[in-house]
Amino acid sequence: MVSELKGLFKISRPLTTLTGGLAVLLGGYVAGTGAWGKVILAILATWFISAAANAWNDYRDIEIDKINQPNRPLPAGLVSPSSALIFSLVMTAVSIILAAFINTTAFIIALVSAGMLYLYSWRLKSTVLMGNAVVAAISAMSAIFGGIAAGNPRPSFWLAAIIASAIMGREVLKTLADYEGDLRQRCRTVATVWGRRAARVVFYILASATLVVMMLPYLLDVYQPVYALVVALGVYPVLIYVLVRVTRERTGSQLEKLSQLMKYDFMVWFVAVLLGAAA
Repeated sequence: MVSELKGLFKISRPLTTLTGGLAVLLGGYVAGTGAWGKVILAILATWFISAAANAWNDYRDIEIDKINQPNRPLPAGLVSPSSALIFSLVMTAVSIILAAFINTTAFIIALVSAGMLYLYSWRLKSTVLMGNAVVAAISAMSAIFGGIAAGNPRPSFWLAAIIASAIMGREVLKTLADYEGDLRQRCRTVATVWGRRAARVVFYILASATLVVMMLPYLLDVYQPVYALVVALGVYPVLIYVLVRVTRERTGSQLEKLSQLMKYDFMVWFVAVLLGAAA
């Protein structure tokens, strides 16, 4: 029982779940209304639906993960498929109930997002870019969700644009990292359908666009100079390093590490927003 609980915690992917909650926090923070009670509810709802989506994704991808990610809880035998499915459904229900206590708009967003996340792992994941776009859009919606909970979503639109661009790029990078397993399971991704070279080009374009979009809030006087300073010194070097390292010689595990590095780098961007919006 203890080992399975640990497996369920791992299957929720705590770091990924945490970043979703931080995006909601930023959306509530830049709203400037001080409605922190409802923002906290939105963060919890996001954590639960993220955990649910990750468990459902692993449930659907057991065979692929035996090749790409054999140490994940399901292929490693730490969690049974039935437990992962029940965990996912319970977390989804809790998330939607929490959103209902925020306001009607938040409830609708939570309901639609949950449906799209389940549809993604069931059907949309094995598509060329469409599934990646769904993940990017839902990730971007996290910031707007925080703004809606706080009662002022407009300031969160800049956050959503940057998150959408960055997550879309990272999703394409993940198709390169998962190429071997996706190819064996006949999953249609930008890497398996268009080829790895084309997928790298798409990644380069999206990552470069992220570098540009990320600086626009400063250039348009939305955030103060400290934002640009943190982005230039803390975020850009890592993104540029990843761009340089994504070459045809990289193995799947090496590309996965670069994908994870992008995730960690996003934490620095969160700090940039907190400082830039507060100044």
